Amino acid sequence: MRTLSHAVERDQIHHAYLFVGSRGTGKTSMAKILAACLNCENGPTIAPCGVCDSCVSIASATSLDVIEMDAASNNSVDDIRDLREKVGYAPVSGRHKVYILDEAHMLSTQAWNAFLKTLEEPPPRTVFVLATTEAQRVLPTVVDRCHRFDFGRPTAEQVATVIRRVAQTEAITIDEGAAALIARHATGSFRDALGTLEQLVTYAGDEPITSNDVLAVLGVADGEQLFAAVDAIIAADPAAALRCAAALAGSGRDAGQILRDLEVHGRELLTVQILGEVPPELRVTAERDARLLQQSQTLAQTDAVRLIDLVSSALQASNNGAQSRIQLELALVRAAAPEMDPSVSALLARIERLERGGSRSAAASVAPATGTDHPSTAAQEDAQIAVATDAAASAPEATPAVKLAEPSAQIALTVAELQRTWPAVIEIVRGGNAMLASVLESARPATVTERELVLSFPAAASFNKKKAEQDDNRRTTAEAVRNVTGATLTLRCELAEAETPADPDADPDADGRADTSQPAPLTGDELVAKFKAEFGAEEILQDDHEMES
Repeated sequence: MRTLSHAVERDQIHHAYLFVGSRGTGKTSMAKILAACLNCENGPTIAPCGVCDSCVSIASATSLDVIEMDAASNNSVDDIRDLREKVGYAPVSGRHKVYILDEAHMLSTQAWNAFLKTLEEPPPRTVFVLATTEAQRVLPTVVDRCHRFDFGRPTAEQVATVIRRVAQTEAITIDEGAAALIARHATGSFRDALGTLEQLVTYAGDEPITSNDVLAVLGVADGEQLFAAVDAIIAADPAAALRCAAALAGSGRDAGQILRDLEVHGRELLTVQILGEVPPELRVTAERDARLLQQSQTLAQTDAVRLIDLVSSALQASNNGAQSRIQLELALVRAAAPEMDPSVSALLARIERLERGGSRSAAASVAPATGTDHPSTAAQEDAQIAVATDAAASAPEATPAVKLAEPSAQIALTVAELQRTWPAVIEIVRGGNAMLASVLESARPATVTERELVLSFPAAASFNKKKAEQDDNRRTTAEAVRNVTGATLTLRCELAEAETPADPDADPDADGRADTSQPAPLTGDELVAKFKAEFGAEEILQDDHEMES
């Protein structure tokens, strides 16, 4: 506050100040310090003594010359008129009368208009300090008449320094880890940090305040349990992840708060991964910092991002009424086992794990295509999926997950590979066109060449075929295929030949039975009905439109 210091030293105080900043950053405290600087018996001075009658009364909020008002509860025109009447009185014992208007943005427009004239031409030796968290809600005509100061959020280290200073002054014994935890939980609010310290003094009694005391009072998850949960993710051990979820939930803390703590831990890991070190604002103790750095180096960046996404989704579901504990368990299990998650991002995370594990060359691992779908081992299937998604870096979801260059040559694909990855293609299409995804669910890759993919629709699905052949839908499908497989293919649709009805007297286990593995295709009317049911749509017939015209 160099500007304020010079103004006090030169006795050039402005008549109105606007202090802007988030809650707990010291706006009101600074206003009281300014009042003490102006009214100290040794002043005006930038170092008020703190022991004279004026300083003591200001600190204890009993000074008749320092009037603090809460605009949230005194925001009417009548309140401002009362203020205007009192402004005319001279200071009682000090040099200046200082009016501190907290939460100034809560004043109504009418109240501001009533106050504006007084703010423009206040009586001599009168200073107004307007404190607000939302400067955009203060009238521009008011802002123009004030000197504005913005209060930034203090760092965790700055908050911890204040905590240690207060603890030393008040003879409170607190260890370094506890002070750091309080500072981090305060999220840049001195007031919140000191409030937590006051709670801890009552909680600990005459005993030193430790990190465990902070965890107990704040209800946050134990750091060791969070580290254990991420270790389970690194080990790809869903069973261990589930046990960690149970241990976290069994600690007696709110599952929603645990999810928030897990989200913060994931963010810290990602930050350390990117910076390559633990930044000052995340430091707690040397031991904990070393553990955070080590875990960040072991956890893949894609897994850190995916963990944050999963926890964020779990928090959203919890806020919408889902059980927080179940959401916690799902988030950890899905993070530890991408194969249990059907999403495309999970598929990409699984691919990256295969790459990190130094799996065999994908091309060498894929079984020769035979034109039929034979079962394969898990390792073969994983390798085949890796080939099918080799160039998925072009998709938005794939960019952070698969760090592979776009292939310079066309990728050779087999029908078997396309059939295995077809659900992923449909999932991408569904993100932008749910109706087209429903159409494509009845299709199946039939043949593929270097340039063309033929989609086969059942004989009864001519409506679906026509929809898929529309230019926009064809381009959307081809783009989804390229995102998943890396191959740029043109699409052609065909109807499969109608199957000969099976003999009802024939052996149901005979080799010639009809394939029932695919669901019956939807007719045009059925597809329209499904679309209306899922999206609450209304069908407008051509005849109806003409009648309205």
